[in-house]
Amino acid sequence: MDCLFCNIASGKIPSKKVYEDDLCYAFYDIDPQAPTHFLVIPKAHIASVSAVTPENEAVVGHMFSVIAKLAQELGLDSYRVVSNIGEQAGQSVFHLHFHVLSGRDMTWPPG
Repeated sequence: MDCLFCNIASGKIPSKKVYEDDLCYAFYDIDPQAPTHFLVIPKAHIASVSAVTPENEAVVGHMFSVIAKLAQELGLDSYRVVSNIGEQAGQSVFHLHFHVLSGRDMTWPPG
């Protein structure tokens, strides 16, 4: 499989790392949409939120605890977490990832 995010998580493609543990990897977005914009991805390949199952749901919960930890460490008191599922929703890399954006006003509805 030639997955961009699998290659980033394994270190084959360089990135600006924010955090790493055995289950997930976080790195700054190369095209930031806010003053703070990083992604949190599982190291195991999961295509999107629609591919979350009882067998892999624990890693997703872990990713959200990592997001909370990083937000606190980075001093983010207000932030948005986004995951696009499918092409129409804007998913361009088919590996589960959560965008964490902060540092500017966020409009609603998004998009």
